[in-house]
This record gives sequence, C-alpha cells and structure tokens, in this order.
Amino acid sequence: MFERTAGSYVIEQLKEWNIDHIYGMPGDSINEFMEELRKDGTIRFIQIRHEETGALAAAAYSKLTERIGVCLSIAGPGAVHLQNGLYDAKKDKTPVLALVGQISSTIVGTDNFQELKLESMFEEVAVFNRRVQSAEQLPDMLNQAIRTAYAEKGPAVLIVSDDLFSTKIKRDEPIASSVYTVPKIRAAEEDLVEALELINQAEKPVILAGKGARHAAGEVLAFAEKINAPLIASLPSKGMIPDSHPHNLGQLGQLGTKPAAEAMQEADLVILAGTAYPYRQYLPKNVPAIQIDIDSSVIGKYYPATVGIVSDLASALSWLSSRSEEKADAFMNRYKEKRNEWHAQLQQDMEKETEMLQPQQVLAEVQRVLDENAVVSLDVGNVTIWTARYLQLSNQSLVLSAWLATMGCALPGAIAAKLAYPEKQVLALAGDGGFSMGMQDLVTAVKYQLPMTVVVFNNQKIQLIEHEQKEKGNTPTEIELANIDFAAFAKACGGEGYTVKTREELAHALAAAKASIVPSVIDAYVEDNSPFE
Repeated sequence: MFERTAGSYVIEQLKEWNIDHIYGMPGDSINEFMEELRKDGTIRFIQIRHEETGALAAAAYSKLTERIGVCLSIAGPGAVHLQNGLYDAKKDKTPVLALVGQISSTIVGTDNFQELKLESMFEEVAVFNRRVQSAEQLPDMLNQAIRTAYAEKGPAVLIVSDDLFSTKIKRDEPIASSVYTVPKIRAAEEDLVEALELINQAEKPVILAGKGARHAAGEVLAFAEKINAPLIASLPSKGMIPDSHPHNLGQLGQLGTKPAAEAMQEADLVILAGTAYPYRQYLPKNVPAIQIDIDSSVIGKYYPATVGIVSDLASALSWLSSRSEEKADAFMNRYKEKRNEWHAQLQQDMEKETEMLQPQQVLAEVQRVLDENAVVSLDVGNVTIWTARYLQLSNQSLVLSAWLATMGCALPGAIAAKLAYPEKQVLALAGDGGFSMGMQDLVTAVKYQLPMTVVVFNNQKIQLIEHEQKEKGNTPTEIELANIDFAAFAKACGGEGYTVKTREELAHALAAAKASIVPSVIDAYVEDNSPFE
C-alpha cells in the first residue's frame, strides 16, 4: 500500500462519519490540516471570528441534528477559547469533536511559544481527551474520539501536533469502522409493573417531561391523555411538546407558569419523563416519584425516585399507557381552566397598548412571522423567561444553552441552525448583554450568506442580574450597559439593521428581515420591565 499523509486519512474519516463542515480559525498549529481541507475541498470550513463561537455553534448543531458538531482551534489561546462551548456540550449531553492543534511534536514539553498542557486543561470537560503521539495513531484515535463522543454524549478532544497531519504513513489494514449503532434501551418489566401500581393508585399525577421526549412526543401526549394528567415541559423540551396541547401547562420554576407551579405542588405522584430536573425546590415534598431515563446515573440524582425505569421514553410510556387505568376528569379539568385563564392573561399582556415597546409585545410580533418549521435560537437572561412564557411553539425547534446557561449562545446557535437547515426560517432572540458578548460573528453569517433574523431586546442593562441582586436584598450594582447601535453595527457587517421603538416599526422590520437574503438585526428598544414583577 502506498504512503499517504495522516491528514488525508483524517479527511476521509470525517466524511465517512458524515461530517460536512467544521467551525474554526486558521493558525500556525493547524496549518497542515488546513492544507488537507483545501486539497480535498468537500468539507466546508466555516471561518469564525472567535473560537468560542465555533464551539457553541458545534454544540448547537449537534443539539439540533443529533449529528456530531466539529470545531477546530490552534494551540494555546485558541484552545482556551473553545472551553465555554465544550462545557455547554458537556452539560447538555450532546456530541462534539474538537480538533485542537499543538506545537510541533519535536518540541512538545519544552515550554515553547503558545504551548499549554492541553490534556490537563480539557480533562474535566471531555468524554475523550487524548494527544496523538505519532502520525500512525491518528486515524484510529480519531475514530475513537468520534465514537466516544456519540456513545457518551459529550465533547471529544483530539490534540494533534500540526506536523503529524503532513507526515506520510502506510496503512496495511483498513481503518476502524465509522459505523455507530445507537443502543436500544428497554425497561425491565418488574420496574414497569411497580410504576404502573403507583400510577393506578394516584389521583393527581403530574408529568414533567424533558428533552428525552424528542422522539417520544406522541407517546408523552398519549400517556398524559390516558391518565388525565397535567403535563409540564422543561424548557429544553419546548417545541418538542406542543405549547398548544390542552394538557401542557408550560414550564416550571423561575421561568415557569402559575398553573404549572400549582399543579406540581398539588400532585400526589410525580412522573419525570426524560428529564433530570435539578430544581428540587419547585417539586413537591414527600411525594412518590417515577423517573424514566436512558441514563441510569441520573435516576434519583436530584429528586428521590420511588421507581426508576432505565429505558428510552417511547417504549416505556407505550407500555404504561396500554395498561394504565383512566383517571377521573376533575383534577385535569380544573387545570385546563387555570391554563386557559393563564393564556388569556398572557394574551392581554401582549395586546395591551403601551407608550413604550414591551418585551412580550416583541414576542407577539415574532409569533406572527414565525414559520411552522422555524428554528429559534434563544440566549440567556430575561429574554429566556419572556420567551418561555409568551412564545408558543408547536412544530418549531428551540436551541439554547440549558444547563450551562451561557450568555452569547443565540448567534452561534442561529449560524448552526442555518447551516443545518438552509431552507428553514431562523430567528435568534437575545438581550443586549447576551448579543454583545459575541456579536462579532454576525459578519460570519454575512460572509457565508446565512439569512437570519436576530432580535435584540435592548433595555441597556443586565436585567436578570438586577432582579437577583434585589432578591438578595442588595442594591443593584453595575448592571447598566452602555448602549450600542446594533442596527448600525449590522449594516457595517454587510447585513441589514433596523432600530424599532414602536410595535408598528417592529412589525415592518420583522417582515422586511424575513424577506431579506442577508442576516438582519432588529434593535428593539424595550421598556425596563422585569417578568418577575
């Protein structure tokens, strides 16, 4: 067999794993790999302006598609910048591959220019974390990294000195298979039987569903209808569980609804369906619980489960639905009324005429232009709470930083969404604080012709932190933000920008942005108005 560069084998393997694009910034410790990408020409390189954007985009791409997202960085500072996005992938349990450059293999360990102990730095975040010692190892280690990322649902880091990519190697045997089979996890029948007894005994069961419902939404809804139970959706499952379903009371907790909070406190059985909900203070005390999850390590981790069922959600709920006794209507009907009253109040909030634009009015106008299959990328802050309450999703997809809750995730998520689904409408919803953390990569969306609408809720402050400071009895400190003309910034990047201060201006801007062939930023000046007040 003739000799080829190790880097050419890497390109071949990436394509075998159906990887069609990589987020990164070229640099001196990945230049040989960049040359391999250039020579091949079939894997798209998305040049971002900050490696954090690349890692966050890779994580968002994985969350949206369930395919591995890939990011690339140089050694030293580039590698450091990846950390936030990789921690987001770890916390939200989604596969990401980070190819991280290192200084030449002949001088690793000499404390040379830009050298860091990368293995130590990535140890806590990565499910796979190895430095390639020789070019011959590279193909097999790449396969191991990708396979581990899929199997353990997290970020895999492969550290490679750039000279190894250009080193020629001879392979006498085929590279390990790129086939990965998703395990089908089925429940033990004795666990299902024990859970069924609790369900049939309960008079006021409440279901809390999480992102495990992604491929089980039909089964979740059928189960809720069969046992006549209120259904509460964790924020990551918003859109998977349609907001319009009459059993769906919305979210729970700080960003939740009043009916959801009341139903949960009244429950005599809690059914945690595909969620490891961590906020125990919002769950009832001394109530039996059934927890269904494919990951046995989270059963009872945050709430004492009476019965744990390790299984994919769809099969477990199908079994329980077919055998559960139907419940009386009184409990569910009472919460349907409370749900209707809550939604009527939300509608009044959105329709109310005010002198200044309100956040909920912005979301009402977004709702009007939202396509049935749109992707919404949501940032962190008060905008998260407003969106959870007021934006109604049915078949749309929502992508966000759920467990890490890192500000600045909306734009990278929108970039990833448009690359994953070029034909779909993509909207990013961000506060002025979150958007300004990574807004430089709007020019990336412009460069790669990714039309999207970014709505910035601009109130010149970090309002969620202001609320938290007040809640502790402290005087709000350093929460004001210097104002930025986000519309002018968008135009400077080659996109379109709109400054809006009234509902009419907003409606026109949203319509224009939807029709645009370039990325658009709508700088929406909203009243200093907290969702907690």
